[in-house]
Amino acid sequence: MVSEMLIVDTFTKLIFGEGSQYTDGELAIIQALRQVDANVALDSHLDMGVYLRALGVREMIILVGQVRSFMADDMALPIPSAGFATGHPQRLY
Repeated sequence: MVSEMLIVDTFTKLIFGEGSQYTDGELAIIQALRQVDANVALDSHLDMGVYLRALGVREMIILVGQVRSFMADDMALPIPSAGFATGHPQRLY
């Protein structure tokens, strides 16, 4: 099971836009984030960082828990491609 600290570290890397190189574990966390939060399903890593930066502490704690739970259940599904017919989901912030 992935640790909450690894999820937080990955979110921090996204928030601060640290490099385009992500480990396989970080990419799995990013994919899980796309699955549990429709607001970032089709976002670039940079846009995901902007979204995460705008979250409050409580929202971030909840999101970390959702990602961790999703990954623990091993329910990762393929994410839609950039040409997904319905377009970008509406942002809720």
